Amino acid sequence: MKTFRKSAFRMFRKNLSRFLSIVLIVLISIGLTSGIGSVTGKIKSSVTDFARDRNVADITVKSKSDNGFTADQIQALRDAFGDENVAVGASFDVYLTVNRERRLTRLYFSDDIKERTVNCLSDTEKTTPDAAPAEGSTPVYAETSDKSIKGYTVGDTILLDYADIYRQLAEQNGKEITEETNAMLSFLPKVSVTVVKVVEDPRFFAKDGEPSYLNGEGADLSVGTGNASLITLDDILYLPTSALLALSGTSEISVALPGAKECELFSPSYRRAVEDGKTKITALLNDNGVPSEAFTLLDLEDNYSFYSVNLYAEKIAGLSAILMVAFMFITALVVLSNMTHLIDEERAQTACLVSLGYPSGKVLFKYLLFALAATGIGGIAAYFVGTGLCSFIYLVFDYSYTMPPETDVFAVTFFFITFAFMIAAVLVTTLIVGRKTAAETPANLMRPKAPKAGKKVLLERIPAIWNRLSFKYKSSVRNVFRYLGRALMTVIAVAGSMGLVMAGLALLDLCLFGDFGNGAIAGLAVVIVAFAALLTLTAIYTITGISISERNREIATLMVLGYDDLEVCGYIYREIYIDTAMGILFGYGAGAFLIWLVFRVMGFGAVGDVSWYVWLIAPVLILLFTSLVTLILRRRIVSVDMNASLKALE
Repeated sequence: MKTFRKSAFRMFRKNLSRFLSIVLIVLISIGLTSGIGSVTGKIKSSVTDFARDRNVADITVKSKSDNGFTADQIQALRDAFGDENVAVGASFDVYLTVNRERRLTRLYFSDDIKERTVNCLSDTEKTTPDAAPAEGSTPVYAETSDKSIKGYTVGDTILLDYADIYRQLAEQNGKEITEETNAMLSFLPKVSVTVVKVVEDPRFFAKDGEPSYLNGEGADLSVGTGNASLITLDDILYLPTSALLALSGTSEISVALPGAKECELFSPSYRRAVEDGKTKITALLNDNGVPSEAFTLLDLEDNYSFYSVNLYAEKIAGLSAILMVAFMFITALVVLSNMTHLIDEERAQTACLVSLGYPSGKVLFKYLLFALAATGIGGIAAYFVGTGLCSFIYLVFDYSYTMPPETDVFAVTFFFITFAFMIAAVLVTTLIVGRKTAAETPANLMRPKAPKAGKKVLLERIPAIWNRLSFKYKSSVRNVFRYLGRALMTVIAVAGSMGLVMAGLALLDLCLFGDFGNGAIAGLAVVIVAFAALLTLTAIYTITGISISERNREIATLMVLGYDDLEVCGYIYREIYIDTAMGILFGYGAGAFLIWLVFRVMGFGAVGDVSWYVWLIAPVLILLFTSLVTLILRRRIVSVDMNASLKALE
């Protein structure tokens, strides 16, 4: 047992750099996938808590009649859902003339604008009292301007031309304005109102504009304001009911469902509660003389802010699944390379342990412990990276939304699923390599592996090209195919990494320069590119480092023959760049597939929409990473001990 422990300790100490490379790549993979995968839960949890704290209406009832709802009809809903869960008023989308400019504005009329218990407004300037209105002007509130296209500020005075407003509403409802109506309109006054406070409505937190009622029923809220058919508001004003004048009575009732308060927004249980609420509201209004065709019911799926942020949260969940598979594949490949080389280096140690009577399973456990320890440390560190990354991406969403306060929710379940899959992948790859070695006899293990035999390559059958190559390039090409397994690992790792970089760049491209302009998703794309770049750098460094350590004897031989440092490094570098070039070629295919998959999950874009320069930037980045790796590893090549390397058995 003492001998076994010493052997294991010596192996850990000798292969510290290899151990750290596994830790790093596991940290990058799990950190990114768990961080992005947890964003969905954090967004939904934070938005749900915010909606419940402000008692956002789950259902809004809008009247289609001129007379609106009666006091008895409203009271029936109050009795059913509680006074504190029902708010009444009226709202219209009309164009107002402000400084000779027509601005689409939603007018909200309510008796308890600031004191209401449903869709509770909050002051953006809590310590500042309401400003005094202009003389003879009615005080009103305006929606906070940083979420609007234009926005009003405190002190702005607006003239409400009620004759013009009435004509607009009549036109929207398809009503003809008769001469008698025109005569009546001539008596309607023009009312001056002054903005005395800027407030926040919890229903509107998307910064790219709130869709107008003028879009009509069935407007596609899933698209951004880049869609010309989606009309967005310029402003929102809150007015007292006394300013409603002759327009109409109560035409809107907001209901917060008590039965939905414990449900996460848009969850199956929440949707069931909303459908039950709609059925109950319809029955109550029908029983009180309001036919179903005289009103319409809107829920939070008809609210652009809530609907779109939930939609993006769900798309991120699908994106995280793609990233988890891709990152795990590349991580498993790098771990396979590491553990293959480690177990080959330890053949003599394995032979000694087996000869001393240790069972092959216990010898194999030493390597499993090495891989498991590295994965465990990387995974634990990845938890903290993931939580930080999750919070960062949540903050990034503030580019497109005025996000509510962040909850401390982190999807531990998703982290453990990712971690478990990563451990399984690492252990399986180690078992695949280790079982074959452990099954050999001690005598075979004591014999070093025979060096790979050189073979003719396909390029040699093309004399027009082959005969023009110098000896050093012929040697490099032959060595690439001589060590075909290592070359394939490099090619696959580079291709997969380049595919991830391209997918991130394509997503960023469409957000910044395409029809889909969303700052939150653009920030997410930057995160993907950054982590894909780190993964690429780590993968190339690890596989290249393994290649160098496997060929110490060749490097030492070149040094003995009088090759200078530049020539020795070139001998290795040429093979690295050949492998990288092949990886880039296959990377285009991997990139196109990942771009297609990402766009399919996100629900927008196509491979053909990606700008041409994305296809150039990705390979340039890969070549830059490869150049950086070769510079970092140069010292390792030129510092090879010639005596020790040439004394090594082959």
